[in-house]
Amino acid sequence: MAMLTIGAFAKACRLSPKALRLYDELDLLRPARVDPDTGYRYYAAGQLEQARLVAWLRRLGMPLAEIRRVCLLHDRDSTAAAREVRAYWARVETETAARRDLAAFLVDHLTTGPDGPGKDTAMLELRYSAHSDTGRVRPANQDTAYAGTRLLAVADGFGPAGAPASSAAVEALRFLDTDEVPSGGVLDILEDAVRGAEQAVRDVADGSDEVGTTLTALLWTGSRLALVHIGDSRAYLLRDGELFRITHDHTMVQSMVDEGRLAPEEAASHPERALLLKALTGGRASASPDLRLHDTRAGDRYLLCSDGLSGVVPEHRVRELLASPLSPAETVRALVGAANAAGGPDNVSCVVADVVEP
Repeated sequence: MAMLTIGAFAKACRLSPKALRLYDELDLLRPARVDPDTGYRYYAAGQLEQARLVAWLRRLGMPLAEIRRVCLLHDRDSTAAAREVRAYWARVETETAARRDLAAFLVDHLTTGPDGPGKDTAMLELRYSAHSDTGRVRPANQDTAYAGTRLLAVADGFGPAGAPASSAAVEALRFLDTDEVPSGGVLDILEDAVRGAEQAVRDVADGSDEVGTTLTALLWTGSRLALVHIGDSRAYLLRDGELFRITHDHTMVQSMVDEGRLAPEEAASHPERALLLKALTGGRASASPDLRLHDTRAGDRYLLCSDGLSGVVPEHRVRELLASPLSPAETVRALVGAANAAGGPDNVSCVVADVVEP
């Protein structure tokens, strides 16, 4: 069997000798032979393919633990290995998109300052309405919906104390619904408020991980809306007749879609579609919420809803109802009615807010 020294092998596969020694220690790429006297490593020419695969995956930025899994799969099923790489890259693109949004906000913030021109000087206001309904199947309503001058929120409780949990989470944010947003960065304020909501849920849940709630809220600053989101309740924006979902579900099924393991059209019927990866619960572990700042325009319409709406009413129908000339109050009742007409299998809560010139 033809053997290559570590130097020759490193040159052929474009991995440094230092990297090869590390991969040997990690049991990722073992040499074919190690000299018992000198400890010098020798590699077989047939190992070049695996070494090049490792080099490519490292250039891609894949963590070593995932590279090991891809290499093991590659030995048995190259198609399965390809799926792992595709799933990894889909996850990277999702994370990069979130960082891109944050970078854009930071560039804007640093360029103009938090009180720069055009930030909070526009004469705009919200007109809003909220409604929550038990639905046609559940014996009680565990949702909470709230709409005020500055704060819009929807929470979907679960577990034996789901109703008190959702109510406690929203109540913990109610102090933000004042005439003036407290001084300081609005996203920092929201994050601190969610920590208070998390503690309020823990108090209600008495330490149980089986009790908790989702939370999706928007805080109005005068010309912008700051978003905080955790769980699978959703926020949508209707702008110029187009509907955009501005939250990302924190569910097992959504993570499978992100990783390319599940087609989006398969997600709606998946048996674990309600399994949450993030929520405010009675347990001690903290979950990081999504935080984002949205510029608004006159004519924008926002929707917050629990999955009692999004789970049974297709987005094209949601868009039709939001795009109608109905007032926010009429629209929330139309949306709840559509969910109940589709069977009403869950509690359904909606908040609709229009951005208008006073």
